[in-house]
Amino acid sequence: MNNLNAVITGIAAGVPDYVLTNEELSRMVDTSDEWITTRVGIKERRILKGEAQGVSVLGSRAVADLLRKMRTQPQDVDAVIFATSTPDHLFPSSASIVAEENGIKNAFCFDMEVACSGFVYGLEICNGLIKTGKYNKIILLGGDKMSSITNYKDRTTCPLFGDGVGAVMIEPTAEETGIMDVILHSDGVGYEPLQMKAGGSKYPASHETVDNAGHTVHQDGKVVYKYAVSRMADVAGDIMERNNLTAGDVDWLVPHQANLRIINAAVTRSGIPPEKVMVNIERYGNTSAGTIPICLWEWEDQLRKGDTIILVAFGAGFSWGAVYLKWGYDGNTIR
Repeated sequence: MNNLNAVITGIAAGVPDYVLTNEELSRMVDTSDEWITTRVGIKERRILKGEAQGVSVLGSRAVADLLRKMRTQPQDVDAVIFATSTPDHLFPSSASIVAEENGIKNAFCFDMEVACSGFVYGLEICNGLIKTGKYNKIILLGGDKMSSITNYKDRTTCPLFGDGVGAVMIEPTAEETGIMDVILHSDGVGYEPLQMKAGGSKYPASHETVDNAGHTVHQDGKVVYKYAVSRMADVAGDIMERNNLTAGDVDWLVPHQANLRIINAAVTRSGIPPEKVMVNIERYGNTSAGTIPICLWEWEDQLRKGDTIILVAFGAGFSWGAVYLKWGYDGNTIR
């Protein structure tokens, strides 16, 4: 039982059809394509449109596709875990809604919230569950409907965010593949610089909180940039050093897609060449906990069994972490 390891055996994603371009955004707020592209590297982002459309809509799409690709029956799933900061409701969990939509009846389900670091934190939780020997199939989702908490009158934050969810199947293996090591950190110094101020128990919804845009993302960009660059680069270096990995040993680095300048600065400090770095922020923006699994989904065809992959994320809290993966399958064999 102690020799079991958790390995990703399949991946899928749910992204909206609607594309919000920089040109359209510039008609909504005082900005421009040039301003957005040069500062954050984003050209467009996907937005989930329609009434009563929560993040579970995207999660359900991802899980339906995952079950299809994996030829897995819903009754065989043991757990559904959803890393999201934008659940449909405070309760019940969006994980339980996704499970119900997909006929998953034998699983326990819960949401977890670690903002943009949610997927890497979730992998550590799944790894621990798999190592108990009690669970064979766990679905981990990561993603957000960031448009639901974005202030489209704030030119400094509204260009950053998009909607999207990635989902992975996690199973036990006795091979030397899967989640090899994880390093996670939190530092409460990030409380003020990056938060949604209202909507929780401290500041429940009121006319005042709505009028003051308290239910949308607020950030001090300079502070977040400084911490994100240093923490992402440091934790990537730490996990490589702890596992005796050089930049030449790493097949892929998958950084959280927060801002192209943050990605480039962290990559430069890591020493990993740019051609080994997954970047799709220009087409999806920052989908919070969804950025890393959506990258893996887009690059799936290029991944090979045994590839050494480093995932690294930074988010509110502040929270950050890195995962050292040995990829579990040839991606071009699963459709």
